[in-house]
Amino acid sequence: MNTITNRFVAAERALRTAAPHQLLDAVRRVLTDQYAADSVELFLADYGLTVLQPVSVLPHTLRPVSVHNSPAGRAFGAQEPYVEDPSGDLVRVHLPVTVRGDRLGVLTVTLPGGEHAEGCLDELAEIAEVLGHEVVVAERDTDLYLQARRRDRLTLAAEMQWQLLPGRSCARPEYELGAQLEPAYAIFGDNFDWSASADRLSLYVTNGMDEGMEASLLTNLAINALRNARRAGLSIDDQAALADQAVYAHYRGRCYLSVLMLDFDLATGRVRAVDAGSPQMLRLRGGGVERVPFEAQLPLGMFEETDYVVQEFDVEPGDRLVFVSDGVYDVASPGGEAYGDAALARAIQSTRLLPAAEVPRAVLREVRGHRGRSTQDDDALVVCLDWRGR
Repeated sequence: MNTITNRFVAAERALRTAAPHQLLDAVRRVLTDQYAADSVELFLADYGLTVLQPVSVLPHTLRPVSVHNSPAGRAFGAQEPYVEDPSGDLVRVHLPVTVRGDRLGVLTVTLPGGEHAEGCLDELAEIAEVLGHEVVVAERDTDLYLQARRRDRLTLAAEMQWQLLPGRSCARPEYELGAQLEPAYAIFGDNFDWSASADRLSLYVTNGMDEGMEASLLTNLAINALRNARRAGLSIDDQAALADQAVYAHYRGRCYLSVLMLDFDLATGRVRAVDAGSPQMLRLRGGGVERVPFEAQLPLGMFEETDYVVQEFDVEPGDRLVFVSDGVYDVASPGGEAYGDAALARAIQSTRLLPAAEVPRAVLREVRGHRGRSTQDDDALVVCLDWRGR
């Protein structure tokens, strides 16, 4: 037990003291010395959630691996360690790298097989978790991990949008959240944001206006105005009013922003909502899917000094809430048929067994099939919330 504790502490210390750009080198050294690892590689999920990109010095020497049909992708999707060929002399262990439910990637370690690999699997899983935390911290000081996530070049507007986001998934005992944006490398103005305290969860789903840099600048202004108001302790209706004033003061009504704002009481499941525009919410409860209507109010920044009214509803343990932008429900097929509520309800039903973090990607895959062409005319945003309650 002492040996196990000492080698884990050595691994943790090596990661915490490594330079931000040398985390992989540090984990390689300690896993080689303390766990007899033959090789160690770190893969991070790309922005489109289609491949796991290797972390290495540019130009990359390793090939990306698929999220959908690879051993590393299996560990990423299931969020469980996966051991390849456990009976061999050398085995490859794939370990999810995740921080508070936010799925970053996979740590792949080649080890001597048999009892050795089996005996240190739990420790390696913990080391992968520590590595994930250190990657998140290191991103403040190095571009290495952000560069590694890129399968293609991001547009400037997309760069600004991804930097504005809180993450793509998170988990707490009361809920799980997952979200995804498309086109991942060229998004404009759609956005999501969340923040949790001991007692409450704030969730914003934003449907942007305009294209390219103009859309990104508008969304950046509105989201930061909402965050500023939230961090001042204001209620969501006052948050909406303050952001409305900030957007109107800059654009004078030429541009505005649609946002659905929700404030969850984690103890009771009571939700306070402000619907300022077009994002829609559908609820899966008891096997049935229904759209939850809200009283439509004016988008942020359309007119000066708009008053916003809070509506309330309850969520129950087992509820799944799915939020979508108009780039999902309005997307047209080659024949001109809109995707609509019926197709969206079928997509939500067909993904009901997936975890919340996997649902947005699966729904957007259904939307791509309906669109029937590779190019997108508008951003598409899906957010999924699974409510467990206390």
